[in-house]
Amino acid sequence: MRQPPSLAILDDYLHTSAQHFARIPSTQLDITTFHDTIVPNSESDFAHLVERLKPFDLISTVRERTSFPGSLLRQLPNLKFLLATGTQFETFDLATAKDLGITVAAAPGLGRTDDILQPRRPDIKKGGAHPTTQHTWALILALARNIASDDAFLKSGQGWQSGLATGLTGLTLGVVGLGRLGAAVARIAHLAWGMKVVCWSENLTQEKADRAARDAGLSLGDGDANVFRAVSKDELFRSADVISLHYVLSDRSRGLVAARELELMKNSALLVNTSRGPLIDQQALLDALECGRIRGAALDVYDIEPLPVTSPWRRLDYWGRDGRSMLVTTPHMGYVDEGLMNAWYAETAENVERWLSGRDILHRLA
Repeated sequence: MRQPPSLAILDDYLHTSAQHFARIPSTQLDITTFHDTIVPNSESDFAHLVERLKPFDLISTVRERTSFPGSLLRQLPNLKFLLATGTQFETFDLATAKDLGITVAAAPGLGRTDDILQPRRPDIKKGGAHPTTQHTWALILALARNIASDDAFLKSGQGWQSGLATGLTGLTLGVVGLGRLGAAVARIAHLAWGMKVVCWSENLTQEKADRAARDAGLSLGDGDANVFRAVSKDELFRSADVISLHYVLSDRSRGLVAARELELMKNSALLVNTSRGPLIDQQALLDALECGRIRGAALDVYDIEPLPVTSPWRRLDYWGRDGRSMLVTTPHMGYVDEGLMNAWYAETAENVERWLSGRDILHRLA
C-alpha cells in the first residue's frame, strides 16, 4: 500500500500547530511535530539534524529557529516542499533550493485565504499592530516603571519598592533603524507621551524620516517639520533617554552597538533590543551592565535559539542594585503572539493542502 507523504513540523515550542493541520486525514499526510530545536553547533549536532529531517517530504519551519543553508538542503534528498514563516529569509538558501527542485513558500501572517479556522488579518501589515511593536513597548515600560526589578525585589522579601520609576513624558527616544517597526515604535512615543524622536541608520536622510512620519499618520506642520529628526549616530546615542534597535543584521551591522556607543549613552538611559542579538557587542554590554554604565537594558534575546543554559543572558538577575544596571530579558517573544503564530500555521496548513491537491502554492519564494 502506498505510503502518504510525510510532514515535519519543526520547533513548535508551544504546541500551536495541531489545530491547523487537524483537517488533513492521516491517509493523505503523515505528520510528525517536534517541540525542540537541534542547533547544529558541531558536526555531530549537524548529523543529528540531518538524521531527523532526512525522511520528510515536507518541512514546516518557524522563522530562523532552524536554518536551511545549502549544506543542509543537499543532505535532504526526500525534501520537496519547505514552508517558511515571516518575512526574513536570510537563513534559507533559496538559490540552492531552486537548483534542487525544492519548492519554498512563505507564510506572511495574514491568515488563510478561505477563512477556515483563522480569518484574514490585514491589520498585521500596519506597523502599530505588529506584535514586535507591542513587545518593544512592553520592554521599554518594564524598564522605565521598574516592573521586573520591583517584582524580584518584592518576592525576595528584601523590601517594598526597588527604586524610583522613570516618567517618559517629554523624554527623547532614539530609534536605530527607521523602518516599518521602528517608525511604529516612534509614532507611539510621539503620540502617547509627547517624546522627542531622533533616528539614525546608515542611509537615513531627513527627507526619508519625514516620509516615515507621514506614512505613520503624523502631521508635519510648520512648527513640527521634523517630528522624526534624523541625526548622526553619535548624537543619537548621546542625546536619547531611550534607545530602541530595529536594524537588519548583516556583516556590516554586526556589533553596531559596541563599547564606544555605550560610553556615549547617558547614565540614565535605557537600551532596548527587539532585533537581532548580535547587533550589540555582548561583552561590551555585559561590562556596561556590571558597572552600572546605563540605567538598564531590555533584550528580546536570541543569537542561537534556544540559548544554551550556560549563556550569561540566562544567568544574570540584575535588579539595578549594588551598582549594576537593570536587565530585562525575554526569549525571542517579539513575534510570538497568539494571533500571528496561529495565522502563520493557518497559512502553512493551507499551502500544504494546496500541495497535496496539486493546486497553486501561495506566497512562493522558490
